Amino acid sequence: MKIIAFYLPQFHRTPENDLWWGEGFTEWTNTSNAKPLFKDHYQPRIPFQLNYYDLSLPETQQWHAAIAKRYGIYGFCYYHYWFKGKRLLYKPLDGILKNNMPEFPFCLSWANESWTRAWDGSKKHILMGQDYGEKQDWQEHFKFLASVFKDPRYIKVNNNPLFIIYRPSLIPRCDELLKCWNLEAQKYGWEGIHFVETLTIFDNKSTSSRFKAQIEFEPMYTIGHHLGITHEGGRYIKKQIRSMLKKFDFPIPNILLNRISYDLIWHKILDRKRKTKRIKYLGAFPDWDNTPRRKEDALIIDGANPKKFEQYLKQQIKIGKGHQSDFLFINAWNEWAEGAYLEPDERYGYQYLEALHRAIKDKGE
Repeated sequence: MKIIAFYLPQFHRTPENDLWWGEGFTEWTNTSNAKPLFKDHYQPRIPFQLNYYDLSLPETQQWHAAIAKRYGIYGFCYYHYWFKGKRLLYKPLDGILKNNMPEFPFCLSWANESWTRAWDGSKKHILMGQDYGEKQDWQEHFKFLASVFKDPRYIKVNNNPLFIIYRPSLIPRCDELLKCWNLEAQKYGWEGIHFVETLTIFDNKSTSSRFKAQIEFEPMYTIGHHLGITHEGGRYIKKQIRSMLKKFDFPIPNILLNRISYDLIWHKILDRKRKTKRIKYLGAFPDWDNTPRRKEDALIIDGANPKKFEQYLKQQIKIGKGHQSDFLFINAWNEWAEGAYLEPDERYGYQYLEALHRAIKDKGE
């Protein structure tokens, strides 16, 4: 089974982030400014040897690929941000295409949401709206995608480019769009695109039969659809109480924080019954804590450590093989502000990567 890790490109400066969040903003800004919310709360998360890297530098991506390959990761899945011809956070991808390095497989996941000020609570304040446009816009988008798909490092299934869409339900004419792209792909010599839809915490109603596979995006898929917790859900009342306490400068009691057991989520993942005609790519996650982004309204998963991750990942790999699933997607390589990362940090060093490597090599009994 090939392990692919989601890869966040927001570790370099952009004009848009300078404007929206302040000069010099990167993902490290929120990560390094996080505060612990209770005793023994692991915040802030600090990269190993204070390596607050810059993804606009080729040597950073070379280092990422080298250690990922060393510990058994097959490839990275870069988030792709396209807003009707406008691209964001594109320097890392453009860098590997321009430099023809690192020599490491990759694919794209279109993060097709509008950007808002959700981090500071202003979800209705749209920074960059998503407009899918008409056929001409779809063709322009595909022309760019084709330039990426042609790269020999790009991950393909039966020689067709693997392309993931994060929230297909947001696309008004999704089936038409995919049909258009399949026809465009044939002009480049592919039979079509290996389209993959992401199963998330949101509405996962399928929008097109042209999707060949689904990814269980963990832990949010399980939290949203197997624990009965919606995107806002039961956290709404807690949020109101927290806001009131914060207004009067009272400390936030532990009971009002959103905390879920790591073991509970993994047991739900491993016990799941999967019945679908589509290919299912299973998911995994090392940890989760988005305190850097959401502060008191964070979702915190308690109890994660490398030893548990290794044991659960071994079982998930075995399940995936039983489903004849070629890929397993891990959330994530470097989602530091969500506490979901495999990269070495000051607390555990390389232990999560070592755990992953052992899980991959395990042959079972």
